[in-house]
Amino acid sequence: MSLVVSLTGWDPEPWVEAFGDLLPDHEVLTLAQVTAPDDVHYVATWKHPPGSLSAYKNLRAIFSLGAGVDHVFRDADLPNVPVVRVVDADLRDRMSEWVMLHVLMHHRQQRMYDWQQGARIWEDDRFQPAARDVRVGVMGMGVLGADAARKLAVIGFDVAGWSRTPKEVDGVESYAEDELDEFLGRTDILVVLLPLTPATRGILNASLFGRLARDGRLGAPVLLNAGRGGLQNEADILEALNEGVLKAATLDVFATEPLPQDSPLWDDPRITITPHNAAISEVDSIARFVAGKIAALDRGENLTDVVDPQRQY
Repeated sequence: MSLVVSLTGWDPEPWVEAFGDLLPDHEVLTLAQVTAPDDVHYVATWKHPPGSLSAYKNLRAIFSLGAGVDHVFRDADLPNVPVVRVVDADLRDRMSEWVMLHVLMHHRQQRMYDWQQGARIWEDDRFQPAARDVRVGVMGMGVLGADAARKLAVIGFDVAGWSRTPKEVDGVESYAEDELDEFLGRTDILVVLLPLTPATRGILNASLFGRLARDGRLGAPVLLNAGRGGLQNEADILEALNEGVLKAATLDVFATEPLPQDSPLWDDPRITITPHNAAISEVDSIARFVAGKIAALDRGENLTDVVDPQRQY
């Protein structure tokens, strides 16, 4: 049996080596090395070329190597086999680190103090609300969102989560799909960790920003997006900042990546940009996760963490 590693934008060699060590009974190949398509039973992918998996008639499962699976479902010729998402503690913890860092940076006004330091300005009389008085809302309460929400609550923030169905997370108020307006209306810092699906594409737009809380202790709402670039309308983000509907934003993902040099997002001092590295896929950790799933399948066990193909998460 063969495992094919198909990656775009990532070096495949560390993945091939890791899978080779973990799965000695499987031949581990890159897409270009496949000479016997009928021997391919598994694919580990990050943005494989559309249509490139259709020749694998004995394929048993497709494994996404990153936090999202939208890149898998872009393939109109995707074989009808289970798609498995990564549920990895290392990935989860990295995302929570990013979320807590940027929530705290906006809460404690760190970008302003960075500017003051550069301008040699000592001004210490600015109002600083307590964490308990700042309402954080997390959109997307899967493994990553629930962990980030829980940790923000431990710090002391007033945290709520919004998801398709109610979620029980200690210290976090839960809102379901039909309660979006109520959720937005109590949110000062919006953290977005949604999957990109047909239902969520473009959801971060002027209409949504206008429904965020207007009575918060930060002066205006703040947006953080580490989900997917396709969730956000970047022109609407800039307009909301210019009109005071948003106070600031931190963006880790973009409609086009790398972010084009001529994007106006680069130059806006109210926007913090990180290069889609909020939760990097660590090779050894994720390879162990995937290898464990493959070993279980080989033993005849059922797959877990399978994506619903209709909802695409």
